Amino acid sequence: MNRPFHPVLEQVSRPAGKTIKLKATHSAVANLHRGHPWLYAERLTEEPSGGSPGDLGVVFDAKGRFVAVGLYDPFSPIRLRALVASKPAAVDRAFFAARLAAALERRRPLLGTDTDGYRMVHGESDGMPGMVIDRYADTAVVKLYTHAWVPHLRDCLESLLALQPLARIVLRLNRALRQNPAPLQGLEDGLILYGEPIAGTLTCLENGLRFEVDPIRGQKTGFFLDQRDNRARVGAMAKGKRVLNAFSYNGGFSLYAARGGAVEVSSLDQSAAALESSVRNFALNRHLPNVARARHLTLQGDAFAVMAELVKRGEIFDLVIIDPPAFAVRRSQVREALKAYGKLAHLGVSLLAPGGDIVLASCSAPVSPEDFRQTMCDAAARAGRPLKQIRETGHALDHPTDFADSRYLKCLFATA
Repeated sequence: MNRPFHPVLEQVSRPAGKTIKLKATHSAVANLHRGHPWLYAERLTEEPSGGSPGDLGVVFDAKGRFVAVGLYDPFSPIRLRALVASKPAAVDRAFFAARLAAALERRRPLLGTDTDGYRMVHGESDGMPGMVIDRYADTAVVKLYTHAWVPHLRDCLESLLALQPLARIVLRLNRALRQNPAPLQGLEDGLILYGEPIAGTLTCLENGLRFEVDPIRGQKTGFFLDQRDNRARVGAMAKGKRVLNAFSYNGGFSLYAARGGAVEVSSLDQSAAALESSVRNFALNRHLPNVARARHLTLQGDAFAVMAELVKRGEIFDLVIIDPPAFAVRRSQVREALKAYGKLAHLGVSLLAPGGDIVLASCSAPVSPEDFRQTMCDAAARAGRPLKQIRETGHALDHPTDFADSRYLKCLFATA
C-alpha cells in the first residue's frame, strides 16, 4: 500500500479498547450460543450508559458466564452484532484480518471463471456482521449497515489491501446510517476512501461478459452480483428464443440470453437510466457474435402495466424472466408481497409460448422459499398454465448463507 487514505478516514478514531458489559434474556442468550449474530435492544436486561459505536460488547448470562463478544452500536435496534460466541477470543486487528483472509479463500473458485465482479465479504455469513465488501475489477466497495464498524474501518481496510491489492476503495452506507451521520465522523456515502476518483466508466467482468458499474450512485454497491449463477443458467437455455426480461435493471439477464443465442431480447424496466445502461452493456459486448446478432429492444414503464398490455396485444415469448425488487422487508408485508408475486407469475405464463420457460425470482427475505414456490405454482395453475420441471436455485457461492437471515434470494426455473 503506497497511497494514503482519505483524510477523513485518517482522522477516524482507532478502536478505544473499551468494553461494554451486557446481559440479555434467556432466549437471547440461547440464540447467541446457537450462532445467531444479532442481539436486539429489547432483549437486553442490563446495558450501561455511555457506550460508543464500535465498543466491544461482552454478553454474560444471568450467572455471569461468558456468552458472546461483538460490536456494540447504541444507535441501532440491533444493539450487538456478535463476532464470537460461547468461547472468548481476542477481537483486534489480527482477528479481522483472519476473517477477511477466510472470506477471500471461499471465493477462490471464482478466480478461474473470467470474473472480477464478485462479493468478497458477505456480512454475517463471513463473520463480519454489518459489513459487505464487493469487488469490481480493481475497485472495492465497502457497504456498512452499522456505525459500529467506523472505529475499526481503517484497520480492516489496511488488512484488506495487504491481502488483495486494489486501486480504489469506495464507501457506501445504508439508509439508517445516512439518516444519522453524526457517529460517522465525516464519512459520507460514495466517498472514495482510498485511491483516485473514477475516470470514465468503471466496468467489471462476469463470466466473460463486461458490465458497467456505478459504485458511487448505483443500487446496492453498483451491480446485482447475487444473480450471477442464475444469469448463467438463463444463457444456457436461451438459444433461438424470443426473450422478455422484466425488471431488467441494467440488462444482466438480457445480455446473458443474447450471448446464449437468443434471437430477440426485450428489456423491461421503469427506469430510463437503467435501460440506457443495458444498451451500453450490449455495446460493451458487441464483439461477441451472438450478442451482435441478437435484436435488443427496451420497454420503459411499470412492469405490471406493460406486461398486461403485452398480453392484450397477444405477444408471445419463448422465455420470460421476472426478477423484481423486494416487495417485503418486514413480515407484515409478506401477504401483499405474495399477491404481487402471484400477479407477476400470472402475467408471465400468459405471455409464454406453449412449453416455454419461465424464471421467477424473489429477493424478499421475509418470504419463505416454500411460500414463494406455492404462490407461483398456484398463480400459474389459475392461469391455466401449471408449472412443470421446476428447479429451485438461490445464491451464488460468494453470497454464502451460513446465517439463516441472509437467505433472501429465491429463484424458480420452470416450463409452462
